[in-house]
Amino acid sequence: MRTLYYQPSCGISGDMHLAAMIDLGVPEQYLTDELAKLNLTSEFKITFESGSKMGISGTRAEVHAADQHDHRHHDTIIKMITNAGFSQAIEARALRVFQIIAVAEAKIHNIPIEQVHFHEVGAIDSIVDIVGAAICLEWLGVERVICNSVEVGSGYVNCAHGRFPVPAPATQEILSGVPCTYGTVSGESTTPTGAAILKASVDEYEPKSAFIPEKFGYGVGHKDFEIPNVLRIVLGESTANQVSKSEQHYKIEANIDDMAAENFEPLIQDLLTAGAGDVFFTPIIMKKSRPATCLSVLSNQANVHALADMILNRSSTIGLRIVPFTKRILPRELKEIETSFGTVRIKEVTQPDGRKRWKSEYDDVQRIAVAKGKDFRSVKQFIDFEIMQQLSGANSK
Repeated sequence: MRTLYYQPSCGISGDMHLAAMIDLGVPEQYLTDELAKLNLTSEFKITFESGSKMGISGTRAEVHAADQHDHRHHDTIIKMITNAGFSQAIEARALRVFQIIAVAEAKIHNIPIEQVHFHEVGAIDSIVDIVGAAICLEWLGVERVICNSVEVGSGYVNCAHGRFPVPAPATQEILSGVPCTYGTVSGESTTPTGAAILKASVDEYEPKSAFIPEKFGYGVGHKDFEIPNVLRIVLGESTANQVSKSEQHYKIEANIDDMAAENFEPLIQDLLTAGAGDVFFTPIIMKKSRPATCLSVLSNQANVHALADMILNRSSTIGLRIVPFTKRILPRELKEIETSFGTVRIKEVTQPDGRKRWKSEYDDVQRIAVAKGKDFRSVKQFIDFEIMQQLSGANSK
């Protein structure tokens, strides 16, 4: 299973993450072309250069922003991202990171999420770091993301609301439920941006299953600590076909009989943006023959508490159930196939009996359909036929 392995032994920040992704092999031109869709190219410039800390070489990134306006509402950033024309996957991932930060800020300041004012993470450089992270992660196309414990640092940090002990309040709130280490370095080593990128992406912390490393990326930070200030990200293969017992998943359920139907749609979108694996409804009949809806939300271990809080805050329910379960996942491989319409990614899985089946990626087919001015169904039929011919020919050799 194609797996990305974060090793934040000296923490993680947005610029270190981007640098590590480029060092890992994400094309710099692809990243800058995608970021240009934000229509902010006149307001920032991103540079990558070789760097090193204590003899460990890698890539250093820096976002040079002309705009120092660092106070943006959550809604403003949502519109900026949704109007950019990113693929559905990139848009959803970027919005999920900002949603995680917004939920944390709302809880810390005891305000509705709609009133959240981003400070440091509302600046241009942080927007570029977060959207850039989504672009890079989707380009890699991994099926699983794992991570070691996160080093947060020690001492004090200056924030928009004053001087606080490390980790900053938003960082600590975001990392709720995440294994952390404290005090390995003097200073802030994990920022809210870095913490939110992990929270939105990681499937399992402190993994126990075997991992075969193949490619390494080192993102070099700008601070000097007692240990090398670098973020290492490794691309490789996880040998486990079935999730380990430590990779626990959860189903959150709530029976709702007193909420207007139009309130469910925004709740679905908020839950998916905040990291839910899936959200679905089941019509049920409760005691006294009351018709109701059972809300079910699937979550990994990292997001379960934040999602449960969101349900209690944004629906009419006064209670819910959290049921643990394990998942069995077929081995999967993401492939790129050249067709007459352009490059299309497919997800190929191997069944227990050894046979394989595949499915073309929705985002790629939709992008081509829009570009050609044709309907999705027709384009998908043509593309799938070409892919089937190619794969049949390859298997017969």
